[in-house]
Amino acid sequence: MMFGYDNGFSAWGWVLMSLSMVAFWALVIAGIVAAVRYFGAPPGHPAGPVPRTPQDVLGERYARGEIEEEEYQRRLHILREAVGRTDSSRVSQT
Repeated sequence: MMFGYDNGFSAWGWVLMSLSMVAFWALVIAGIVAAVRYFGAPPGHPAGPVPRTPQDVLGERYARGEIEEEEYQRRLHILREAVGRTDSSRVSQT
């Protein structure tokens, strides 16, 4: 008989064929997602969130009214001096 169940392709063949098809489509979808993530970010911009600097945190505290203007200016001056020292020490080390 031509259309019987015993034509050389068993139930395990159907299971393996189904699993391989699912694996194939999973790889295709994963490849598309990876390509979109890689090529979707503008050049020169990190894909993740931009880290906040100490100056940003200080400015947010001042904007919320947690510190007064004098305290803000004093701490900002200290932060700028610290950054200047760090930059000059990097230059002298190279």
